[in-house]
Amino acid sequence: MVVDFEKMDGLIPAVVQDAATGEVLMLGYMNGAALGNTLATGDVTFYSRSRDRLWVKGESSGHKLRVQELLVDCDGDAVVARVTPVGPGVCHEGYRTCFFRKLGAAESATVIGERAFDPAAVYGGTA
Repeated sequence: MVVDFEKMDGLIPAVVQDAATGEVLMLGYMNGAALGNTLATGDVTFYSRSRDRLWVKGESSGHKLRVQELLVDCDGDAVVARVTPVGPGVCHEGYRTCFFRKLGAAESATVIGERAFDPAAVYGGTA
């Protein structure tokens, strides 16, 4: 199967899921180089749109995502990375998952997760 990077200007969404629990940990984007690096190293690599460069999840925090398997959708334009997380959390705000808020009425959000680590201690300053 070929991954189609053309539909979204060279990027595909990459859903990251804990292989043991099924919990969705985060969403990132990959280009061909990021997918290639992920396959070659076993560590999830993304393309950062804001920094315009590749980044390996955990390169500054040490909280890496070790790939157990990569799944591609039927259209070839999205992947699911089933991973074993290394470290207490993946969110730069200190939570286990980036999806720690529940959306409610009037687009209000309630925090439903607990902080897993202090982001200031991991990233320095404010995250």
